Amino acid sequence: MAHLSFLRLLSLAARQLLRDARAGELRVLFFALLVAVAASTAIGYFGARLNGAMLMRATEFLGADLVLQGSAPATPEQVDSGLKQNLQHARVVEFSSVIATDNGIQLSSIKAADNNYPLRGELKSAPEPYGLETPGGGPAPGEAWVEPRLLAALDLKIGDSIDVGMQTLRMSRVLTYEPDRAGNFYSLTPRVLINFADLEATGVVQPGSRVSYRDLWRGEPDALASYRATVKPLLAANQRLQDSRDGNQQIGGALGKAERYLNMASLVAVLLAGVAVALSASRFALRRFDASALLRCLGLSRRQALTLFCLQLAMLGGLAALSGALLGWLTQLGLFKLLEGLLPTAVPPGGIAPALAGVATGLVALAGFALPPLAALGRVPPLRVLRRDLLPVPPSSWLVYGAALLALGLIMWRLSLDLLLTFALLGGGLVAAIVLGGLLLLGLRSLRRLLAGAPLAWRLGLGQLLRHPLAAAGQSLAFGLILLAMALIALLRGELLDTWQNQLPKDAPNYFALNILPDDKANFAQRLDEFSALAAPLYPVIPGRLTHINDEPVNQIVSKESTGDRAVQRDLSLTWAAELPQGNNLSAGQWWQATPAADALPGVSVETKLAESLKLKLGDRLNFSIGGLERQVQVTSLRTVNWDSFQPNFYMIFQPGTLQDLPTTYLTSFYLAPGHDQQVVALSRAFPAVTILQVDALLEQLRSILAQVTLAVEYVLLFVLAAGLAVLFAGLQATLDERIRQGALLRALGAGRALLVKARRIEFGLLGAASGLLAALGTELVTWVLYRYAFDLQWSPHPSLLLLPLIGAVLIGGAGVFGTRRALNASPLTVLREG
Repeated sequence: MAHLSFLRLLSLAARQLLRDARAGELRVLFFALLVAVAASTAIGYFGARLNGAMLMRATEFLGADLVLQGSAPATPEQVDSGLKQNLQHARVVEFSSVIATDNGIQLSSIKAADNNYPLRGELKSAPEPYGLETPGGGPAPGEAWVEPRLLAALDLKIGDSIDVGMQTLRMSRVLTYEPDRAGNFYSLTPRVLINFADLEATGVVQPGSRVSYRDLWRGEPDALASYRATVKPLLAANQRLQDSRDGNQQIGGALGKAERYLNMASLVAVLLAGVAVALSASRFALRRFDASALLRCLGLSRRQALTLFCLQLAMLGGLAALSGALLGWLTQLGLFKLLEGLLPTAVPPGGIAPALAGVATGLVALAGFALPPLAALGRVPPLRVLRRDLLPVPPSSWLVYGAALLALGLIMWRLSLDLLLTFALLGGGLVAAIVLGGLLLLGLRSLRRLLAGAPLAWRLGLGQLLRHPLAAAGQSLAFGLILLAMALIALLRGELLDTWQNQLPKDAPNYFALNILPDDKANFAQRLDEFSALAAPLYPVIPGRLTHINDEPVNQIVSKESTGDRAVQRDLSLTWAAELPQGNNLSAGQWWQATPAADALPGVSVETKLAESLKLKLGDRLNFSIGGLERQVQVTSLRTVNWDSFQPNFYMIFQPGTLQDLPTTYLTSFYLAPGHDQQVVALSRAFPAVTILQVDALLEQLRSILAQVTLAVEYVLLFVLAAGLAVLFAGLQATLDERIRQGALLRALGAGRALLVKARRIEFGLLGAASGLLAALGTELVTWVLYRYAFDLQWSPHPSLLLLPLIGAVLIGGAGVFGTRRALNASPLTVLREG
């Protein structure tokens, strides 16, 4: 038997595994791995699929999954590469043109779209101004859909004809909603939608015309990713790719916060899974010291003995990992079945990546945390068969555990793709464990003096903790980690959801009023106050383009495809304000000085993220081209802007007096309760030049996305709870053998069952209270890091965490008594004979 082949070792490992499974020896380890992989897989699938569903909703704001936009048509190669990927394709061309009729002319924004447009979402139209809205369809060749304000401006009605360039078109319907209009609130001219087939006949689009070409694509994520990878190197300087994440500020913010929370919940589940596996694997090795010594006596070498137990663990891990992945996949199917009325009809399948990530997480955690005790199995001396007190020579545990933690950290980073979250959880948890574990050890030692006069039940309960203070501290830290994880997830769930929901209050502005002329400003504001007290101030708007930074052309400074590059390729909506607008906060510099120096340049305040993309700093000089005139200003402050507020927001705010001599229009936003449509109609008729844009559809889309995030948060809590219970019972099982022997000895000496139950309650109650205290302190530490660096939330102390010691005492105390009931039910005679 000294030279067994690998196949013989594999066969022997399988037989031993089956025998131990029947005896129930490996059930705890199998359950811990099963729950760990199932939780990781289910969270991975749920997060990936839910994120995919939210992205599908968000793509409606683009009218497609991916958009190739430029000031020149896409090249045949760019179009062919998308068609080769079997992507659906639609073409849109947008430009400004004068609409001519017998009643006059009106500058309008024209969109020519083919019959495939839109690829996501639906157009909405009405047979007459402010009539019954119906979804679907599009203008046929020879027809045009127009906004109501074009009819009001030219005194036309549906059925009349208009001239777009050299082409005469009949107005067949009123255009009420475009899915891809959400990011283009500030188009100040009436909108006209025509069929792409009529574009050439208009004769408007000529070489050198100011035109926006948009190629819309829809398809499977893999095909889209392949198309993006193919086309990106071929992009011209005037082209860019756009998806749902950067198509709209509000959508990008909601999705980013959702992803961060789901990633963090996955990290917590992985961390709990690692602790459960570590506790179970330690017991696995400890129970095989005798078997290893016997195999060494029968002639197995150290390497063969170690290989034998590694094969057992590998087979167990593989079976648990595959079962856990299947269970996690089935679990998320059930969840999506329950939520099918609240989610899109077609939710992306998620692929195989979450299952592979869950399996890898379980196997690597098993290998990493089982390595130290398994290494000890190969060092068990054969003499242990005769002397049970002989223990193996411990390996270099610090090195092995360091490798295990590194492997787990890499997995966590791979799952989240967010180094900040990984370091916050690992670093915060490690610091909390070291500091709080040391305090707990000191506390346990100080309790020893109090035992002399304590009742017997207290002496038994506390004695179990004081007999092995390091083990007690480790258990307390493990239980504290469970409570910390649950408290952290629950706390962030409440505060993040409050933050998300508050960004869209019930009275968020649902109308934008644009193109308000200076002569109409006072009258319009007065009419608005008559039926809406929730109106934003009227902001002046002037289109202008940034041309130079510190006398250098901006296109030589700004990197391609950055926010700054997009900002300098178009006219920005510029404004001025004497007071800092609501939802804006200064991050650097100061607001306007009351008496600026006579020779000082006028000031401008720049939004922080745009300033980063443009590499701007305080004191930089900016040149703008506004209406053919040049203006030079100096950066005096940087601002953070709440883009989720649906208030008018601006990248650039000028010092009052800088732009007043230029032609100006005004804009505002206001809230109007449902059922007051006639007031909007009257307002539109009283001010026909004003654009009144309804954004209810956009608000409903955002609220729908936030509702999905809420559901995700609720269900993620269940998976974290399952992983936490796995840690709890793995920790209890790790000390079960010793408790059975102690219980048998105490009962043989005359201790009653009631006394032992009371001692268990005291022991686990104190352990739970200490764990709750550690969890409260650790949660405050980790939330401070996460709030400040990951979620951009204002941190403040959480008095509710003071309940954690009580919750820990009840939860750990009850679970401890339940999990160690075998120690009370085992026959003392049988246990003592086996000993």
